[in-house]
Amino acid sequence: MPTDHTALLLRLVGGDPAAAAEVLDLAPATRSASVLVAAAMLTGDPGHLTLATDLAGDPRERRLVVLARVHLDGDDALLDVLVRDHLADHPDHLLAAWIAGRPSSRP
Repeated sequence: MPTDHTALLLRLVGGDPAAAAEVLDLAPATRSASVLVAAAMLTGDPGHLTLATDLAGDPRERRLVVLARVHLDGDDALLDVLVRDHLADHPDHLLAAWIAGRPSSRP
């Protein structure tokens, strides 16, 4: 059974720099798709998303992985559409909003 990392992810979204370090420390051994998505966003490493895809257990998590992948690919227009759709269905999904607010991957 996956460990609940909600408090850690909320700290990350809230800008706690210690939370970012904790996410990166957890990433190699976690079974949490959300933690892996956060690690991918922090490092720019899409490798985390490969495992996150396998671990995503419900449509909300699968859509989160897609949002992260689109962001890392630098497709800002598609990200805008997808995140608006996702947040319309899940307005409380702060990690999705955090992804949308991250600086673009494109120079």
